[in-house]
Amino acid sequence: MDKTVLVYIFKDDKVLLLYRNKKKNDLNEGKYVGIGGHIEANETKEEALLREVKEETNLTLLDYKYHAKIYFKDDDYEEIMYLFSSSNFIGELKECDEGELHWINVSEIFSLPMWEGDKYFLTPLMNKEAYFEISLLYSKGKLIEYKRINKGDNYVN
Repeated sequence: MDKTVLVYIFKDDKVLLLYRNKKKNDLNEGKYVGIGGHIEANETKEEALLREVKEETNLTLLDYKYHAKIYFKDDDYEEIMYLFSSSNFIGELKECDEGELHWINVSEIFSLPMWEGDKYFLTPLMNKEAYFEISLLYSKGKLIEYKRINKGDNYVN
């Protein structure tokens, strides 16, 4: 099972998003996503977070908050994603080889092309909820079930 990290970096009323449009055979092509990637062997989720942010943006996070564990399943793929946020960083953005980095107004985030399930973890993240866990079940790239594990809420599309 893949393990990944994802962070949403905030500055004033904007959030840094990556528009995925540069990698070949990219599962995320044409979508806006947060910053992140795979956790490497013998690496903690925090180490992976700091490394991925530096590699993709050239920013250094000075602190961050761990918000959630998100379980993804899509046909024959499974992933656990650790979700973070930060608004305390240094550095200047660089060009990313996976896509285009954009500071987007928070109020516009849900109007962008993104994974259907992202709204289910972005809403509690932006509402600054305490720790939560969510399960997202996809089939052929379409969300078919969302489950809020730590509250017992269950929604089926």
